Amino acid sequence: MPYTPSGFFCDRLIRERERRDGEGSLSKPLRFSGQDFAALKQECLTKKCLFEDDTFPASVESLGYKELGHKSNKVKNIVWKRPKEICENPQFIVGGASRTDICQGDLGDCWLLAAIACLTLNEKLLYRVVPQEQGFSEGYGGIFHFQFWRYGDWVDVVIDDRIPTFNSQLVFTKSAERNEFWSALLEKAYAKLHGSYEALKGGNTTEAMEDFTGGVTEFYEMKEAPKELYKIMKKALERGSMMGCSIDSLVPARFETRTVTGLVKGHAYSVTAVEECKQSQHKEPKVRLVRLRNPWGQVEWNGPWSDNSKEWVSLSKGEKDKLHHQSAEDGEFWMSFEDFKKNYTKIEICNLTPDALEDDKIHKWTVSVNEGRWVRGCSAGGCRNYPDTFWTNPQYRLRLLEEDDDPEDNEVACSFVIALMQKNRRKERKMGANLFTIGFAIYEVPKEMHGNKQHMQKDFFLFNSSKARCKSYINLREVTQRFRLSPGEYVIIPSTYEPHQEGEFILRVFSEKRNTSEEIENRIEADHPVPAPANAGEESEEDQQFRSIFQQIAGDVSTGSTGRPVRPVSAWGSEMEITANELKNVLNSIVSKHKDLNTEGFSLESCRSMISLMDMDGTGRLNLQEFRHLWNKIKQWQGIFQQYNSDQAGSINSYEMRNAVNDAGFRLNNQLYDIITMRYANEGMNIDFDSFISCLVRLEAMFRAFQAFDQDGDGTIRLSVLEWLQLTMYA
Repeated sequence: MPYTPSGFFCDRLIRERERRDGEGSLSKPLRFSGQDFAALKQECLTKKCLFEDDTFPASVESLGYKELGHKSNKVKNIVWKRPKEICENPQFIVGGASRTDICQGDLGDCWLLAAIACLTLNEKLLYRVVPQEQGFSEGYGGIFHFQFWRYGDWVDVVIDDRIPTFNSQLVFTKSAERNEFWSALLEKAYAKLHGSYEALKGGNTTEAMEDFTGGVTEFYEMKEAPKELYKIMKKALERGSMMGCSIDSLVPARFETRTVTGLVKGHAYSVTAVEECKQSQHKEPKVRLVRLRNPWGQVEWNGPWSDNSKEWVSLSKGEKDKLHHQSAEDGEFWMSFEDFKKNYTKIEICNLTPDALEDDKIHKWTVSVNEGRWVRGCSAGGCRNYPDTFWTNPQYRLRLLEEDDDPEDNEVACSFVIALMQKNRRKERKMGANLFTIGFAIYEVPKEMHGNKQHMQKDFFLFNSSKARCKSYINLREVTQRFRLSPGEYVIIPSTYEPHQEGEFILRVFSEKRNTSEEIENRIEADHPVPAPANAGEESEEDQQFRSIFQQIAGDVSTGSTGRPVRPVSAWGSEMEITANELKNVLNSIVSKHKDLNTEGFSLESCRSMISLMDMDGTGRLNLQEFRHLWNKIKQWQGIFQQYNSDQAGSINSYEMRNAVNDAGFRLNNQLYDIITMRYANEGMNIDFDSFISCLVRLEAMFRAFQAFDQDGDGTIRLSVLEWLQLTMYA
């Protein structure tokens, strides 16, 4: 279910507070669904019962929502069983975790399994994700846990060990060893992380690779691959990087179909080794080989260097042993590097750090992680093709402070990698969410604006071209690219291709040297100009009308002619007061004469908010002086509204709202502009006059209340529950 505005921002504040307390690191991962593995396991052992996870139950809801949902025939005969109900002597890991422990079942998650196979090549990485000391013997409580990197934080995911079966056979991922279950349980934990097993259908290997490592991925198209690709792949494996590859299929119907050579189009493979071997009595003394694995656990390449091909005769026994060559239908096979380049169309490499793989040096990279959100009607501005809204996207200031130690061609420049990742789209598939087409652009900040943290305005982008940008906008979870720019200040604009597309993202910036990136957040502050009341001699016709109406209403109240209880009134200008309903009548009788506002008038709720703003004596009513102050503010705000209501439609565009709010004397940040849009804009992303005034009234009231509590002026206040409720309920 989508976040409500208050729910989203409360959760965001909680996450930020957790990070300040050190939560989300490898040593202190966040507890997914709030579950504490150690406490839950101890509770099960104490009660001598097996854990049942009510946050991911053994039910259809955990299987899926469409093809594996309630209406699907596929789920009717699925039975959830624990490993001890499936076989005798179940084991978590048998003889060490290896690539053959991963065989794909009836789920299109080859991308995930290819990444798991890569994970087994690095024990240190493997046991980050798959904590050791879990099993089915001593201390068994039917509970397991796994750890994943998720949008900047490490999370610990707890599951029970009930797994979907059909005729006592695992439906989804399984091991070549029937009594081994670590890979099946890992898949279940990853399914829980994304909401269901069906949510794992279809994807890119890099997605899981990054979720296992927190690394950063770079793509290479084979037709555009660098000359040193073999060297790059070799170094990547030596450094613990994970690699996957695939063969694109232009025809969707041909996805996951076998070619005559035994390879499968539209299917993810793991790259598990790269070696160079000596050939005896051969015209080519050395041959470069690549080892790959099909997650199916079967179906292999049948060309040169396949399991039983004649080419193996040219290698000595020692060379064969070095390659661990064996003939088995296990999905793993060798092929020459040249055939690899000819047959595969894309390779992705997930680096634990973005070290330039072409370089022999290993650098210490720094990374900054920024969370952001595109909000429809406010900060979802789309790409540069939409100049009226592009500038409203979140903006991140990048400061390149130190050049590289080893400049190329004597060029003074700074190397960095930008990775823009959209969040939660897989989890929200059941609600119809698909990946957005995303990208980013980089603009150089003029020297005279260095250090200025203000949001760059529309005119800046109209008259300045980008300094660099991603190669293309694309519908992947993450867009990554490496850059080299001169030292200086830049602004990064991440966006969806089209405007009005709402979603969350993280922007990571990796750099070799001391550089920083941060969201441009305007300082939150407000001016409080108090317009001087007009002198009696200078009253305009409107002022005189307003005074007359106020006198009439207040006079009616004093005489009881309205039928309401009489309240005491003294001379004009002292004790005469009006209620919210009377205020509504006064204001609407005046604004009705302004046809250009095209408004139905103020609501009773708006008038109550106005009274709470101006009610200095706590009576719940306004006297003439309080009302005069309010009216002057409304006239000021009305002028701002009409400035942006240029088409006389009676409303202003929500993207223009940030400028209108700024003109009214309020400097806010992106999160607050997002809230204003969600709270006050209509379905067409427009804000009418009533909502505009209500928004400014609320801002004025809350700023004033905060300043009253902030006695020492340090920008923080402490409130009791009573004070908090009194403040928020009356505002």
